[in-house]
Amino acid sequence: MRLESHARTCSRTATEQALSLSPVRRDAGPALHEGTTVTQQDVALAPAGREIDVIDPGVYERGGIPHEQFAWLRANDPVHWHADPNEGVPGFWAITRHEDVVSASRRPDLLSSQERTAMFEEFTEDDIALYGQIMLFQDPPDHTKLRSLVNKGFTPRMIGKLEQHIRDICHQLIDEAAPLGECDFVEHFAAPLPLYTICELLGAPLDQRQQIFHWSNQLVAFNDPEFIGDRSESQMYAAEFAGWAGELARERESTPRDDIVTKLLTPDADGERITEDQFAMFVIMLSIAGNETTRTATAGGMQAFFERPELWERLRADRSLLPTTIEEIVRWVSPINQFRRTALRDVEMGGKTIKAGDKVVLFYSSANMDESVFDDPYTFDIARDPNPHIGFGGGGPHFCLGTHLARMNLKIVFETILDRMPDIRPAGEPRRLRSNFVNGLKELPVRFTPSAPRG
Repeated sequence: MRLESHARTCSRTATEQALSLSPVRRDAGPALHEGTTVTQQDVALAPAGREIDVIDPGVYERGGIPHEQFAWLRANDPVHWHADPNEGVPGFWAITRHEDVVSASRRPDLLSSQERTAMFEEFTEDDIALYGQIMLFQDPPDHTKLRSLVNKGFTPRMIGKLEQHIRDICHQLIDEAAPLGECDFVEHFAAPLPLYTICELLGAPLDQRQQIFHWSNQLVAFNDPEFIGDRSESQMYAAEFAGWAGELARERESTPRDDIVTKLLTPDADGERITEDQFAMFVIMLSIAGNETTRTATAGGMQAFFERPELWERLRADRSLLPTTIEEIVRWVSPINQFRRTALRDVEMGGKTIKAGDKVVLFYSSANMDESVFDDPYTFDIARDPNPHIGFGGGGPHFCLGTHLARMNLKIVFETILDRMPDIRPAGEPRRLRSNFVNGLKELPVRFTPSAPRG
């Protein structure tokens, strides 16, 4: 759906935004300021009198990202106090503008990922202590130290070693589907490619890869009853996954290889290395983030082309557009809808006072459609440049560790489909995931001219 663009406001570069973040100056711009006395103002209704609800998983399952609501919020109430859907649970601040999401992402000293984790759901204190070992749920200096230890496994050299393997996987997947003439794109392409890539990264045996995929599904999509029933099951799957990762660590310690796992477990120049528990939590994070987000971007990107087939033909004719196409797919799909922060002390944002302890939710899917940043944001533009999307995070300490790997996956899968299934087209309606976290498709039926596997 194309929405009317709001008046373009003056946008600033990331550097200018960073310079405006001062805890003492109240005139430094529309981002974060500590310790102000502005009172809370709530705006409750969207156009046509509808109540704002951008957190109900059913909203996303039925209609995808609620762009109309987000557009209204950006224009009228970009820092919006939103009720929690669960009775007796305090509400949260919905942050919807690009500039504010970027600013918040870069101030872990004010807005914490560690205090109550980075997930929207409320966890017990025991859960918070457990998940606090995951890098995604840490603040500096703990995050800085752990990130420095795992960065050595994600150098261009280590990731580049996977390129031919990813190409081989793509051709193998097409070989399996090509004679069929039709299939579910999610099942045959979008889901297995990142799964097999992550498993190769970890050196997981072939017979264990489907189990890793199952764990990943259960842990990231518990809003969807098709995948999981309740939180106790999530905890069980997390424990199983962590146990598997611990066994992997012990195996690599006894039999090192030239791979990322061995790199991660090798002490650095100062003798520092990640612990077995930290490694287990990192494997869980990597398997979920690397699998689910790339799967979502792949399926969502294909669906975007189905809705605009002339762009598929344009890309077929001009492969030089692939780099900008990949960036636009990530902006358009916004694989991760939101992450949560917790205010460590009183903060002003957008004229509102966010109190210490308040839940703050950063909506990347809204920021990636911000009219003040993107020209014609509701147009899927495969030549868009510049494209300052925040599909890999808003910068700061939690910028996506696997960005290079995700881009490589997306580029290779679309290259391979263009080469071997150029007439791919929709064969039915997609089914969306019931989730306010992952903007995913469960099914995407496709049709194509049958062909024989490669000789």
